Amino acid sequence: MFNYLPKSNFLEHKTLLVTGAGDGIGQTAALHFAKYGAQVILLGRTVKKLEATYDDIVQRGYPTPAIVPMDLKGASESHYQGLAETIASQFQQLDGCLHNAAVLGDLTPFEHISKASFDEVMQVNVTAQFQLTKALLPLLRHSTPAHLLFTSSLVGRQGRAYWGAYAISKFATEGMMQVLADELGNTNIRVNSINPGATKTAMRQKAYPDEPENIPQKPADLMPLYLYLFSEDALHLHGQAIDAKETDNLKLAKKPQADRLNVSVPAT
Repeated sequence: MFNYLPKSNFLEHKTLLVTGAGDGIGQTAALHFAKYGAQVILLGRTVKKLEATYDDIVQRGYPTPAIVPMDLKGASESHYQGLAETIASQFQQLDGCLHNAAVLGDLTPFEHISKASFDEVMQVNVTAQFQLTKALLPLLRHSTPAHLLFTSSLVGRQGRAYWGAYAISKFATEGMMQVLADELGNTNIRVNSINPGATKTAMRQKAYPDEPENIPQKPADLMPLYLYLFSEDALHLHGQAIDAKETDNLKLAKKPQADRLNVSVPAT
């Protein structure tokens, strides 16, 4: 059980970038960040999905977001640098980034993984995060505080048969988070990773096509935790590999007891 009641508009005057904002956890996180006052930059591959997220945010009367169509499979270093320059020009700041975009690849025995599939997974899940983070760091250094949150997976912390390239990419994600956290330990930038656990998303459905619909949690169930991690109440968390199912281990700052969001986060 994870309980957190954010202050109204606690993200006001904050600019947050969310990758994979067209559906699933990314879409839901972008909506909730906007609900609490953030100017959200929606990055994703499919314009139609990004526009749907954009429309949902605007129709609810939240701060108008920005759309950045970008295919991480083919984006180059110049694209990421251009994005950073655009953010600096149009928003003058960046206070955080949720790295959520990823591809699953083929779930198959190791010896059957094709190089093309392996390369695509590593490009989207690792190289793109590396290039984007590198381009954004100068902007993030000007924000106090700033937060980088990487999306991990249980199979990125304990290898599992047949999860091949995806599991390897998530181990790399954890390593990237740890390196950055160690380098940025005495700066204004906090760096953590999160394993959301079994969540009802398109990727989960692809991995488990026969799974009963009522088993996984919904992305909205995770949002109190995501909001907490981007709040000043979580400033003490740095270099942490966080599991959504183990949120009782997080040390929450003191806060009012009334009207908390009571969310049960089931185990994977």
